[in-house]
Amino acid sequence: MSKEISKSESYAAAGVDITAGYKAVELMKKHIARTMTSEVCSGIGGFGGLYAPNLVGMKEPVLVSGTDGVGTKLKIAFEMDKHDTVGIDCVAMCVNDVICCGARPMFFLDYIACGKNVPEKIAQIVSGVAEGCVQSGSALIGGETAEMPGFYPENEYDLAGFSVGIVDKSKVIDNSKMKKGDVVIALPSSGVHSNGFSLVRKVFGIGTKKIDKPVPELGGKTLGEVLLTPTKIYVKPVLALLDKVTVKGISHITGGGFYENIPRSVPDGLCAKIDKKAVEILPIFNLIQKEGKIDERDMFNTFNMGVGMDIIVRKEDAPKAVDILKENGENAYIIGEITESEDKVQIC
Repeated sequence: MSKEISKSESYAAAGVDITAGYKAVELMKKHIARTMTSEVCSGIGGFGGLYAPNLVGMKEPVLVSGTDGVGTKLKIAFEMDKHDTVGIDCVAMCVNDVICCGARPMFFLDYIACGKNVPEKIAQIVSGVAEGCVQSGSALIGGETAEMPGFYPENEYDLAGFSVGIVDKSKVIDNSKMKKGDVVIALPSSGVHSNGFSLVRKVFGIGTKKIDKPVPELGGKTLGEVLLTPTKIYVKPVLALLDKVTVKGISHITGGGFYENIPRSVPDGLCAKIDKKAVEILPIFNLIQKEGKIDERDMFNTFNMGVGMDIIVRKEDAPKAVDILKENGENAYIIGEITESEDKVQIC
């Protein structure tokens, strides 16, 4: 059935405008086109996205998948009425997980659920998703927009998605070669990223207090502007590193901060000993801690504190690894080493 004759007055009276969905698709097409790669075999509008991966040089291809959403950071977007960056967050939260296994993200699909489908707003959201896909080398091969009146407020929406990547089995990063004396390298975050926002909103009273005024502690930027800074995508710098250096472990520092995420890449019997003084903490975290009167351990157990990802390499490879990462736009630096302990992570 064509979109010209697919129209339901009864459905529209219940709050779902099918024609708004068609308009949203038309508006987002130009953004999706930016993400297309030679491996995509289908266009927008089908029941499934088709993708033929390039398997040249791979002996045992392994698919790696990751899924996530933006979480309550979306409340900041609603407050600021700015919707063109949260899509980057959505992609970042997925592809940054996939790259921890050493996999190259291939394609991405998103899911937007909203109280009212405003085509222009949906297109803004998808523009951010497309930008995240471009930054990570992923193709946006499909998605879904669901208008759900009565379930979501008219001016709100939720955003989630998933990524699928690929890696040769022999190159999967699984921490099996990690040993005492290896070095922990930090990749700086761009801010709070997409975790801990329930606490952030409580600390700053977001929803009841204005967040559009300049804050001296944030260099004169507004709180809303800093909090809405999109999650950094680390895919391309890490892929460049994997081509030249043996990487023994990667952790994406998300919800749970250092204490939850770093142990996920450290084997039993070893510990990532982090030099707290070496961590370049961003001003936003100092402000959160001060305003919320939060103890230091809780800060490191909730937020990334300025480190969005850590990479573990041999001590002798560390200088080269840092140089490669810097050449690819990451101001990487060493924050610790691997020791023998059952703790898996120590911050001291």
